[in-house]
Amino acid sequence: MAETYVLDSFAVLALLGKEEGSVAVADLLRRTQEGKIQTLMTWVNLGEVAYIVERRWGTGQLYRILGTLEATEIDLVPAGRDLTLAAAHIKAECPLAYADAFAAALAMLEKATLVTGDPEFKLLEESMSIQWIAGQV
Repeated sequence: MAETYVLDSFAVLALLGKEEGSVAVADLLRRTQEGKIQTLMTWVNLGEVAYIVERRWGTGQLYRILGTLEATEIDLVPAGRDLTLAAAHIKAECPLAYADAFAAALAMLEKATLVTGDPEFKLLEESMSIQWIAGQV
């Protein structure tokens, strides 16, 4: 079975903005396209990326980026019952943004590595695998 990774919005926005960590995310996507690893993202986290992109760069850029992301081999996971309740449990236990709780829950449910640079996830570092993509978190 291939290694599995979960992208949060921080990772995707770093890639889109060519920020610190973007090379690591681009490498994960390349390995995903080659079939070497599996990469997941929740629709909730993609929604977070969408509103941030629209605010920063406008609707036209949003549609271009959505088309590009949907054409990749990233598996977009809907927020069904199990994922939503797992995210709610994480949110109840940790002062984490609700959308971030979805990324964490997906990583935990899939026994995957969460890819992020968001320091909020530091709280979960001992209970899940995290690949830090930016600086010393």
